[in-house]
Amino acid sequence: MTEIWPGAAGAVPLGAEPQQGGTRFAVVSEVATQVTLCLFADDGTETQLPLPARDSGIWHGFVPGVGPGQRYGYRVAGPYDPANGHRCNPAKLLLDPYARATDGAVTWNASLLGGNDQDSAAATLRSVVVDTAFDWGDDQPLHLPYADSVIYEVHVKGLTATHPDVPAELRGTYAGLAHPATLRHLTGLGVTAVELLPVHQSLTSGTLAGKGLENYWGYDTLGYFAPHAAYSASVRAGHVGGQLAEFQTMVKALHAAGIEVILDVVFNHTVEGNDAGPTLCLRGLDNAAYYRLVPGDLAHYFDTTGTGNSLDTGQPDCLRLILDSLRYWVTECHVDGFRFDLAATLARQDGSFSLLSAFLDVVHQDPTLCQTKLIAEPWDVGQIDSYDVGRFPPGWSEWNGKFRDTVRDFWRSTDGLLADFATRVAGSADLYGMSRRRPTASVNLITTHDGFTLRDLVSYADKHNLANGENNNDGTDTNLSWNCGAEGPTADPAITVLRQRQSRALLTTLLTSRGVPMLQGGDELGRTQQGNNNAYCQDNEISWYDWANVDADLLAFTTRLIALRKQHAALRRSVFADAMALQWFTPAGTAMTDADWAEPYAKTVLALIEGQTGVELDPQGQPKLDDDLLLAFNSWWEPVDVTITAPGSWRIEVDSYDPSRTGPVGTTVTLQPRSVVLLAAPG
Repeated sequence: MTEIWPGAAGAVPLGAEPQQGGTRFAVVSEVATQVTLCLFADDGTETQLPLPARDSGIWHGFVPGVGPGQRYGYRVAGPYDPANGHRCNPAKLLLDPYARATDGAVTWNASLLGGNDQDSAAATLRSVVVDTAFDWGDDQPLHLPYADSVIYEVHVKGLTATHPDVPAELRGTYAGLAHPATLRHLTGLGVTAVELLPVHQSLTSGTLAGKGLENYWGYDTLGYFAPHAAYSASVRAGHVGGQLAEFQTMVKALHAAGIEVILDVVFNHTVEGNDAGPTLCLRGLDNAAYYRLVPGDLAHYFDTTGTGNSLDTGQPDCLRLILDSLRYWVTECHVDGFRFDLAATLARQDGSFSLLSAFLDVVHQDPTLCQTKLIAEPWDVGQIDSYDVGRFPPGWSEWNGKFRDTVRDFWRSTDGLLADFATRVAGSADLYGMSRRRPTASVNLITTHDGFTLRDLVSYADKHNLANGENNNDGTDTNLSWNCGAEGPTADPAITVLRQRQSRALLTTLLTSRGVPMLQGGDELGRTQQGNNNAYCQDNEISWYDWANVDADLLAFTTRLIALRKQHAALRRSVFADAMALQWFTPAGTAMTDADWAEPYAKTVLALIEGQTGVELDPQGQPKLDDDLLLAFNSWWEPVDVTITAPGSWRIEVDSYDPSRTGPVGTTVTLQPRSVVLLAAPG
């Protein structure tokens, strides 16, 4: 007969912790009248053990003889009173929110709904006891400076799902990402960090599953400590709980290659959805302690995410869950930072975005987290203060949506954008300078997983999302894209060449602008999603990298741009330039005036970056000197001759219109239509 002992009194680490002779289990619920630990044998037999000890809402116990690989869950007895925010139901098997691994799958049926007495055990996931110990050797988070970073946003599965040089059994997994063939691509490209789309355990909702689709992106999270099991070659091979060690091995391999690991984390909502959604974890443990409820209507959720619910970071247990998870991924998995999905929701205090929110406050004070990269998606949905670009505190960087929108529009030759475009290229001082933040607070981006790929941005005027099963009603209609004269694939060579030039102009702008560039993975290869700008449910060739049809020229050009950025310290300055270090000129070579900036039809401008003015020091205390650089932008559809009045022997480093064009020039340079030219001269 299986025994359970009370264990030590007082504060207990949450989760399942293997110890000598057994495992300690602990879970928190302030409203429960009893929490029962449920252990599952290989044949599915369930053994129920009421947790014998309770300390300040933490229920815990020690089970002798239980170790790694043990599957388990919880049942919680307590009030089922939705009108007062409570949804306990002991018929529902609950995932441990601190589980380090999961096993099994969800079968969407009525047993998962909290308002009935049907047992859900056969339809839901199991938590798994895991030993988190790992031989890290001398590995540590890399702490690469923001200014020297080039971030690569990538999906673990999509990157290698069809990679011919990755063994079939490793494709689409953590081990596949760590494979030498994958690392060769990343290091050859020159990126310094991978930003992984969500790797926390996630689910496909019943609605999507009913359509035969999957939640490919992984933004319906359920387990904030568990690596997603479907990305594990070890789990595929039958090793229950093997995803954690495989993830740790991947991080170690990436670090050895000089590449940081940033996790895209979804702490704003969970897959449990609205009041009609399933009871899988937090809802059944202590609903009001984790979710933001509508004041005066506690049966419903205050939703700022568009998913049916929002986590309430003003509640101590919810805030502890998030902070414990973040620290776990840093200390036990050695990740280097986080990108927070819909981060504005996390910073809501009493419903409104606030720099004084509990979440921002505790992260700022945490000695572990404040040393990591913290990147906000600075918006959420449905509120008057949902767009919060530029409002996050010191220590945070942000996805700069204004950079994305302005740069896209500029290269569509939209009128009246010259001043705004220059502001974005120079680091967005209007957003970050007033609060004394650095240009590195701006994560500059052109495309991300959410929207068109770069190839599609220059190939489609409209979204083509019919494959998603929503009659093309999902996804944004504001793409700021241009198809260059034909919708989608074309055999017209002139349109094909124009699209190539537009792609190079966009990439050159991204990788020569002040701030932190982020490249959507696959853009360097010419990846297309066939015009789908919301491929969240396309776990297939629409989303996966097409390694059989790589645009080798675009890959070579992107690699060259990243190398130039690394070569020129002046492109990586982490301070806003003063008037001497960054000067703007008209095509005639005269200094830009207010009237020049205000001219609505102006689409050509030159930026002089002095390589030996406003110089910063490297980590060894040496000045980071550079050549003088001249960036020349022309979004006009005809050639423009520009005059260089700055002294020096200038040479073309790169021309987005004609990548083969390099070498010395005189005082007059022709900018071809819709092109960027980077020139350099010894300072």
